[in-house]
Amino acid sequence: PSADDLADEMEDVDFDEEGAEEPDAEAWETEDDEGVEDGMEAQDDSEVTFSLHSASVFCVSLDPKTNTLAVTGGEDDKAFVWRVSDGELLFECSGHKDSVTCAGFSHDSVFVATGDMSGLIKVWRVDTKEEVWSFEVGDLEWMEWHPQAHVLLAGTADGNSWMWKIPSGDCKTFQGPACPATCGRILPDGKRAVVGYEDGTMRIWDLKQGTSLHVLKGQDGHQDPLTCVASNQDGSLIMTGSVDCHAKLVNSTTGKVVCVFKMESVAPKAPTGEGEEAESNSVESLGFCNVMPLAAVGYLDGTLAIYDLSTQSLRHKCQHESGIVQLLWEESSAVVYTCSLDGAVRLWDARSGKMISEYRGHSAEILDFAVNKDASIVVTTSGDHQAKVFCVQRPDR
Repeated sequence: PSADDLADEMEDVDFDEEGAEEPDAEAWETEDDEGVEDGMEAQDDSEVTFSLHSASVFCVSLDPKTNTLAVTGGEDDKAFVWRVSDGELLFECSGHKDSVTCAGFSHDSVFVATGDMSGLIKVWRVDTKEEVWSFEVGDLEWMEWHPQAHVLLAGTADGNSWMWKIPSGDCKTFQGPACPATCGRILPDGKRAVVGYEDGTMRIWDLKQGTSLHVLKGQDGHQDPLTCVASNQDGSLIMTGSVDCHAKLVNSTTGKVVCVFKMESVAPKAPTGEGEEAESNSVESLGFCNVMPLAAVGYLDGTLAIYDLSTQSLRHKCQHESGIVQLLWEESSAVVYTCSLDGAVRLWDARSGKMISEYRGHSAEILDFAVNKDASIVVTTSGDHQAKVFCVQRPDR
């Protein structure tokens, strides 16, 4: 049987979620026993497992310059910088008092920033492993480095977005509506940023002037909180995703909505009784392909939708058994990666809509992942307290 056949068989295996919640009593378990729960021989396709976290690992980033280092942050209030090749710890980003939900390297890999839920942000110099700056904001929603400068941008629950020069700490704030700034992205020109808010509005900010260039609200905005935002390679197009299940394509220069991608709900929503949860769906992640006019949208109901931007139509629907947490495009091909609540990473050919391959190894949901530049490895983080490195390069690609 081919790897794909085996992968299909694995689809039918029931993963026991219970076991994932129990504290890890056997901290010294060997590589072979890892993930073997309730007598089930678990499949582990990973090359390296990083297991210094003692709770769910929420975020991961790779250093952009060499792609040899990863930073991970977790529910154990810890962040670690470690080597991807062997999982060797470089240093711990200590001093956080709450779950570390954001972590990332500056564009030149000189600095690494870690941010926790309570709003404490710290920056470390990678070569000296020393903390060079820290700052406390309100509850942190997201954080991102500038693509060309030592500048950090972050959004908080009070609706503000903050921008700092590192390590001097010069600061600017961008005041949004009085509700959380739920997602944000600096555009490739480095001069503007797009920020999405809980009230469904989206703003494009001029970073230098500190003014908002465009505000999308009402019909132009979303009906529910924004969950994610992305831009294409030259920054001319922005896509926003929301709990309202719509993805909007926006011209970043004019601030006009070009089109709206709506996912029709598969089942009509049954009226729910008191205290019952409605079957919910939302846009969880989205992104643009660099080599073809395609965009991908990942939904909580497990649908990966590939849209053709030139015709503004749905090209493929790739169904997952469980919700998509995040998606990423390969830098120089039409391959899109998804990670989902069933603990698997999948590669999809956006031209055909077919799955290329699937990688497993986590015993709980994957919460974040990163792909290196030449698309040879994927680093994942999971609710099973581990981060893993998967080798995904195939000879025929």
